[in-house]
Amino acid sequence: MNTETQYRQVVDRCKALFLKKNQDYGTAWRILRLPSITDQIFIKAQRIRTLQEKGVSKVGEGIEPEFVGIINYCVMALIQMELRDDRRTDIPTAELEQRYDAQMTVVMNLLFAKNHDYGEAWRDMRVSSMTDIILMKLLRTKQIEDNAGATLVSEGVDANYMDMINYAVFCLIKLSE
Repeated sequence: MNTETQYRQVVDRCKALFLKKNQDYGTAWRILRLPSITDQIFIKAQRIRTLQEKGVSKVGEGIEPEFVGIINYCVMALIQMELRDDRRTDIPTAELEQRYDAQMTVVMNLLFAKNHDYGEAWRDMRVSSMTDIILMKLLRTKQIEDNAGATLVSEGVDANYMDMINYAVFCLIKLSE
């Protein structure tokens, strides 16, 4: 199976869960500010790292649902950024699905460009290393947020969210192989 097929399968799985949760909860997450979403992603990444180090879960869920959560919370963050001036807390499902797809199209295009340039280096990486990179990107994002979005030479928070999505997708692909 090629990377694009595997990537799309992971995204389809994440999107299906995202839309099911939307049926259960609606878009209550629209009330969250970006730093709150970032902290939610941090909790998930930290749990993954803890489970990787301890090798056992007392809650019963493994790391795969946490990677899915990272992807979906990052998409939420990107949608929040897109809707910065939109105060609606209830987004119709059809619009939400379109926005999810639009964000993932941008993220996938970034992945395909980087994957070309880096020669699929992620395939030789450890899932634990990619978890650490996600955590590093979260710390960077938190720093940018604490600086009110100002950076001197670095990409913004949106680029970090996109990179975190791609690393989480890579992890899910590697865990399925």
